[in-house]
Amino acid sequence: MLLLALDTATPAVTVALHDGHRVLASRDQVDARRHGELLLPAVDRVLSDAGLTPSALTGVVVGVGPGPYTGLRVGLATAAAFGAALDVPVHGLCTLDGIAFATGLAEPFVVATDARRKEVYWARYTDHRTRATEPAVDRPAGIAEQVAGLTAAGAGAVLYADTFTGVRPDLPQHQSAAALAELAVGILRDNPGTGPGFLPPQPLYLRRPDAQVPANYKVVTPT
Repeated sequence: MLLLALDTATPAVTVALHDGHRVLASRDQVDARRHGELLLPAVDRVLSDAGLTPSALTGVVVGVGPGPYTGLRVGLATAAAFGAALDVPVHGLCTLDGIAFATGLAEPFVVATDARRKEVYWARYTDHRTRATEPAVDRPAGIAEQVAGLTAAGAGAVLYADTFTGVRPDLPQHQSAAALAELAVGILRDNPGTGPGFLPPQPLYLRRPDAQVPANYKVVTPT
């Protein structure tokens, strides 16, 4: 087994290689505006660090969000390209689940990432492996009662600490492809094959993109 894991659903551009036993190499860089510029060089570096080539890959793991429209699509398009070129499966996982897994918590908690527009993407967890609610996007004030007092992880929780009163700055704020890969390996071990814990490698937006097709076009030529 050799999995390439990647995620661009948060400001982090994160890539890792996992051989089924351990993480062989990983790269993480937080830059919300350069996902497309940073991702492929990061993939190249982790392969180089591990002394491997793309032909050795047996699968790709990708965070499907929720996340902002443009950044999220960079990772998904790249994962699809590797899957098609190498004829290997592409496994989708919820980005919030990867952050949750990285916490290692054995107690109820919440993960929240910055959704912009003064909103957060969030979900509640029973422990670091078990999500208790579906991912959602909301204004922090609208979910204050649901998250009050719960231990909280993620950049969204840090940003809105007045709502996420249990935020812990020692917990992960952004996605880690290394954690996403570890989570995927566990699913594959427990469920050989594709594993029922995976999601389709399609974007989980939860809302419409910022860019919209104009309703009325301005006439710029004579009629």
